[in-house]
Amino acid sequence: MSDSEARLTAVLGPTNTGKTHLALERLIGHRSGMIGFPLRLLARENYDRLVKVKGVAQVALITGEEKIIPPGARYFVCTVESMPVDRPVAFLAVDEIQLAADPERGHIFTDRLLHARGLDETMVMGSESISKWIRALVPKAEFIQRPRFSTLTYIGPKKITRLPPRSAVVAFSAAEVYAIADLIRRQRGGTAIVMGALSPRTRNAQVEMYQAGEVDYLVATDAIGMGLNMDVNHVCFAALRKFDGRVARPLTIAEISQIAGRAGRHMSDGTFGTTAEVGPMEPEIVEAVENHRVQPLTHLMWRRADLDFRSIDHLLRSLETRPPHPGLIRQQEAEDHQSLHAMARDPEIATLAHGRDRVALLWEVCQVPDFRKLMTDAHVRLLAQLYRYLIKGPLPTDWVADQIARLDRVDGDIDQLTQRIAHVRTWSFIVNRGDWVVDPAHWQARSQAIEDRLSEALHLALTQRFVDRRRAALHRRLKSGAEVNAVVTAANEVVVEGHVVGDLVGFHFTPQGGVGADEARPLIAAARRVLAPALADRAAQLTEDPDERFRLNEAGDLLWRGAVVAQLKAGVGPLHPRIELRVDDLLDGGFRRMVQERLKAWLEASLRRRLRPLFALTAATLPAGARGLAYQVAEALGALPRRRVTQQVAELGKEERRLLRGIGLRLGRETIWLPALSGRNTRRLLMRLQAIHAQSAKPLPELAGDLPPLPEDVAPEVLLAAGYRAVNGHAISFEHLERLAERAHRLAAQGALKWDAALAAALEVPQELVRPLLGELDFVAEGKRAEENYKRRRRRPAPPAAPVDPNSPFSVLARLRETPQ
Repeated sequence: MSDSEARLTAVLGPTNTGKTHLALERLIGHRSGMIGFPLRLLARENYDRLVKVKGVAQVALITGEEKIIPPGARYFVCTVESMPVDRPVAFLAVDEIQLAADPERGHIFTDRLLHARGLDETMVMGSESISKWIRALVPKAEFIQRPRFSTLTYIGPKKITRLPPRSAVVAFSAAEVYAIADLIRRQRGGTAIVMGALSPRTRNAQVEMYQAGEVDYLVATDAIGMGLNMDVNHVCFAALRKFDGRVARPLTIAEISQIAGRAGRHMSDGTFGTTAEVGPMEPEIVEAVENHRVQPLTHLMWRRADLDFRSIDHLLRSLETRPPHPGLIRQQEAEDHQSLHAMARDPEIATLAHGRDRVALLWEVCQVPDFRKLMTDAHVRLLAQLYRYLIKGPLPTDWVADQIARLDRVDGDIDQLTQRIAHVRTWSFIVNRGDWVVDPAHWQARSQAIEDRLSEALHLALTQRFVDRRRAALHRRLKSGAEVNAVVTAANEVVVEGHVVGDLVGFHFTPQGGVGADEARPLIAAARRVLAPALADRAAQLTEDPDERFRLNEAGDLLWRGAVVAQLKAGVGPLHPRIELRVDDLLDGGFRRMVQERLKAWLEASLRRRLRPLFALTAATLPAGARGLAYQVAEALGALPRRRVTQQVAELGKEERRLLRGIGLRLGRETIWLPALSGRNTRRLLMRLQAIHAQSAKPLPELAGDLPPLPEDVAPEVLLAAGYRAVNGHAISFEHLERLAERAHRLAAQGALKWDAALAAALEVPQELVRPLLGELDFVAEGKRAEENYKRRRRRPAPPAAPVDPNSPFSVLARLRETPQ
């Protein structure tokens, strides 16, 4: 039918201008009609819309994979490829006519523009970019310009985590879509997914979830640009380049406009931009998109419609016919054309395809789409097998059943389910060729049922992976400022809106296990409203609780009611550690000080009680010389090697020695210490205090007996706090070292000590320990090693002790005691 036989109207304009709505209104006004859409899901969506108006008996749906054709149907909703253009209808329309420039499918749209006509009216809808070609190819066409109902504004780059609600992020590969969706789930609770690979059922379920407000974000491929009308306020581009099947190239202004135009609905304005990683758009692109200026298409794709089926060679030559107009380019990359080339190289197929009917059948088989987008030998092998069977008659029922049964399983991940849906779509196309199978209605229903099950499984898999409904609900309530129902239970669980989001242990909130830092932020924001008062209540309880509710563990942690609330850190001295609170920032400064003061008071009281002899030493009224020695012993936590204070001890008078012995200080030959601190728990406390002061996080060594092995890398101060001295890889207790010193001096008084087994037996130590032990006891060797003798060396006074810190609490206390009363 020529264009002169019916009026053709081109309705052109940007997205969100009501072009499709106008066409449907015109179709309904005619006695019969047909409309072609670029996508199966759009055909299905508008079929459902027409059924509500005209009734199911009046409307047909025709796509490659689905056919619903009531006997008396007057209105046909189709994909552009599936339009039965030889069927006369009063009104005919084609949507997204600018796809006539598409490298893969363009020739179909060009053919519809040139040849498809309604008896009374024909309409094509699309972008302004095709207007010059419509004028050139259909000179009598009338044009209707549709202005956009709302404005579209560029707002620049934004971090994905800072996007406003009702945003759509557009990426150009499944991997990018999944990565962005994962990020949004962690930050905002979830997102819907829209990709061209989704079945209409899965896509609709995802869109319904978004439209219902279960999630506030949508991540999509450029499939969003084709007629998907949703409540999107902002479109964010995660890339400005795409792989078009051949090369990675920049997006055109028309493509950016098509996608960005999905922001805003009817009279509601929309915005667009990019992610922070992409950076800003070029100013000229922004200006063109905001003002809906698109670059004119440079050409349209074309392919001869009346093909020559006399032979494969004739068919191939007819597909390569030159276009009749200089603005048209011969289609070279169509999938069916590539499949024909591959099949023609198969000698068996080339032999079988003789005669017009068999060549025409071969071409029909080549038009079976590869929805998996493999274009590998696997798809060609399937086509070849189809052709071998079809030249003999319908496909064998057992073979069809086996092929379809393999797809009837809903296990696997998102990618596996997506591939299975794509494959079952190919089989839906095959069985919808009614003359190719026995009982086509059965197989159409069977393939549709499998696709439905797979679609439901894919929707569930997408939702489970990319939607956390709890987090999404929290995010919406926090954004809206609505009251959040949050409590801290008696079991220390923090419950927000009925969901356990973490635990409040002591004064520290811990998000639920397995939650990363990104995911924790919205949870903490939700919990903040209940944590602050709960922490204040706990601070008040802590200050009022008796001492029995507190405990210091061996690791240096301060516990209250069994929960760690602080940790001891190095202070001005081993006996005066600093308290570092383990509390959240939500605890008010005043309450924080209350907690600090209560813990400080308890710690001081606990140390005074557990280390009473040590504090008694510092509090005793002593002469200056004895007081100085007592101070040094106290600062060393109750033990010093005598050689460090030889001079001070030598200067002590009898009365001073008596006073020191009276308060429990033992002046041994080798060590000066407080024997009253020898209990295991007391020693462990002293060791921890010394380790804290040395800022050592190593576990405390376990020591028992008089002569245990010396632990590796133990600090001398920690060993002294444990009640031991180090000698040649052994730890010797203070008491045992004193006994050995007494025994050695008695033997020395009887003459020189000879290094032999008898001396080891007399000292009751291993022979290999005799030499280092005598060295520790200040004996020196004389003579050859085999006959060496030992004699007592006169102990030199130690260097003067370091000056006492005048600001030390002990010095202040001493000065107070010296002040006349």
